[in-house]
Amino acid sequence: MTASPLEAAFVNGMLAQSDETDDSNEYSQSHPGCAVVPAALAAGEKFGADGLHFLRAVTLGYDIGPRVTISFGAVDFRDNSHKSTHAIAELFGAAAAAGSLAKLDAQQMRWMLDYCAQQSSGIGAWTRDTSHIEKSFVFAGMPARSGVTAALVVQSGFTGIDDIFSGPDNYFDAYAPDAKPELLIDQLGQRYEITRTNIKKWTVGSPIQAPLDAMNAIFQQQKVNPDDVKSIVVRLAHTEARTVNNREMPDICLQHMIAVMLLDKTASFEAAHDKARMSDPVVLKQRAKVQLIESEELEKLEPARQAIVEITMNDGSVLSHRVTAVRGTADNPMPRDEVVQKARDLCVPVIGKEQTNALVEKVFALEKLRNVREFRSVLRRA
Repeated sequence: MTASPLEAAFVNGMLAQSDETDDSNEYSQSHPGCAVVPAALAAGEKFGADGLHFLRAVTLGYDIGPRVTISFGAVDFRDNSHKSTHAIAELFGAAAAAGSLAKLDAQQMRWMLDYCAQQSSGIGAWTRDTSHIEKSFVFAGMPARSGVTAALVVQSGFTGIDDIFSGPDNYFDAYAPDAKPELLIDQLGQRYEITRTNIKKWTVGSPIQAPLDAMNAIFQQQKVNPDDVKSIVVRLAHTEARTVNNREMPDICLQHMIAVMLLDKTASFEAAHDKARMSDPVVLKQRAKVQLIESEELEKLEPARQAIVEITMNDGSVLSHRVTAVRGTADNPMPRDEVVQKARDLCVPVIGKEQTNALVEKVFALEKLRNVREFRSVLRRA
């Protein structure tokens, strides 16, 4: 053992959220994968789970966690309660995955949900941490660790109350009195939240995905020379715009990433994490042309993340594109080849081409894996 399951879930959760590559479920305002997968890996190794059980556990985690904040009315709850929907959904998701791998029975799962409720935490103040370290803790490290804790204490013999979602002083009374508890089980077994979860094409903050998609669509239609551009107007919903407006970090600064996209005609992981480039005169010249406008029209469409980009050329012509379905969402999914290419771009510089190829093969043959621990050899640095 290199670490306890709690430490492993915590560290891998922090890493999974740290570079804007994690997925998101807009209906629940959560990022399930960065907590659910680390929790499942930690519990899977502890209990010697095979690949098929691991796959089922991850799917369960995606289904249970998001349903909690969906029942809260995620967007309104996020905006008015000052609590973090991400921390809450990901805690319950991580616990469900870990509880499955620990082979908890129905009664034990009830107790496990009770211990999730007691650990439920996370407030919206994380947005004020400009380094986003606290964000990784709130979104992933803390809920992954707490979810595994809930599963392991029950597996070790802890008991609790059976009905944390009902009865006196229940979870809804404490956290969301206006919630709709019936949404916890709405279409359960028919609608799977993992199929409604979005994968990022670009390794930047989620509100920047649609603008980059729009820029990419324009470039596919017409060649655009940066020096021929007079101005670029980007329209986003209020809640999206405030997250990415002139931020200090390159991967969550819309104006910077639009300038990079204009210059490079793409937005690579390396470019999105090149802090020094934020002071490059060449980039700053293009960034000065970018204007972010908050749109009431797009705000009404939340949680759908739409964007309108208008590029005005020096000759007065205007190139515009509106994105209604971001690439990587359920409405505009990335095909397998595109997902694999993104994985290669991220992994090859760290673990090498041969090891990345082995990792891709193992992932796509997950149901045949005899033991989750077989992932170790292809996940760590050579």
